[in-house]
Amino acid sequence: MGNVSAFDDANYQLDAIGLRCPEPVMMVRLKIREMQVGETVTVTADDHSTTRDIPSFCRFMEHELLDSQSVNSPYQYLIKKGR
Repeated sequence: MGNVSAFDDANYQLDAIGLRCPEPVMMVRLKIREMQVGETVTVTADDHSTTRDIPSFCRFMEHELLDSQSVNSPYQYLIKKGR
């Protein structure tokens, strides 16, 4: 299978490429609402504001940011639903 990253292994994939603040976070919020506690979602985005907004969202909403790649666009975030 080759090089499968944790990002590829998530329960859900969310493509926020081309969306601008606050749309990516709103999209994540709606998706997480549909998920079960413990499930994961990978978010792919190219808006630089997500490098600040998504970690803040996770802290505030008590979800776990398992991994992130926020050096180069497209950015990726692996989020585990907390509650």
